[in-house]
Amino acid sequence: MHRFSKPLSLPVSTLFVSALSVLTAFAMAADPAAAPAAAPAQTTPAPATPAQKPPPKPRTPEDSLTPSVKDPQRHQKFLERIKQGGPIDLLFIGDSITDFWPGRGKDSWAKFAPYHPADFGISADRTEHVIWRLTNGELDGIHPKVAVVMIGTNNIGHFKDEKPEWAAAGVTKILDLIHEKLPQTKVLLLSVFPREGKDSPHRKAVEQINQIIAKLDNGKTVRYLDIGGKFLDESGQIPKDVMQDGLHPTAKGYDIWYDAMHPLLDEMMK
Repeated sequence: MHRFSKPLSLPVSTLFVSALSVLTAFAMAADPAAAPAAAPAQTTPAPATPAQKPPPKPRTPEDSLTPSVKDPQRHQKFLERIKQGGPIDLLFIGDSITDFWPGRGKDSWAKFAPYHPADFGISADRTEHVIWRLTNGELDGIHPKVAVVMIGTNNIGHFKDEKPEWAAAGVTKILDLIHEKLPQTKVLLLSVFPREGKDSPHRKAVEQINQIIAKLDNGKTVRYLDIGGKFLDESGQIPKDVMQDGLHPTAKGYDIWYDAMHPLLDEMMK
């Protein structure tokens, strides 16, 4: 007796799907356009181009004279120092070269202690920034015997089109503000220190500034002191151990500054 296997029984839905697949395959072979469209390829977006800083506006003679705020937080700290009270008999006004003295030249700065000094220097300041600070409270409520002023190197260092006479005009306005607000205060005006190599355009521009501001010395309320040569070697270059970057004094550089300035400063403080 022969045994016959049972006929394979498939659900109707399965048979329908299979038939539909076969018909679709025949249709695609007959008409390739009938094939479903392929999914678009994934593309990686191009990296965003960093925003370009706009070029600086051309400098004008008014820029070095027009008050401009730059570092209000440091300015506020100076105002807080004034509010704390206590004498400020010696006031330093300037940029980073002045600003860094208490930190980089601690030993020489400590020698000013009998004069009750205050350092109102701010890194990267130009004449217009100092003018803004002085017209916004940094000379109010104090009565220093002497204000030591050195400013102007960033005017010609930050802008290729800054003219030395424009920077010098800014220095002149700063002295006018000091005399207006502190008529009893004497000003020890320092030459802008030499910078970079002896043949650099900035070095030459500094020398031109100094030629102009030297004329502000009136022998009484303003004394001008040029100590730039003290920072140079015999060839006219700035040794690395005096100004590592050709601009900012090292501890040795601040010692040189103190020794060169002290005799005249001591005379003015009496």
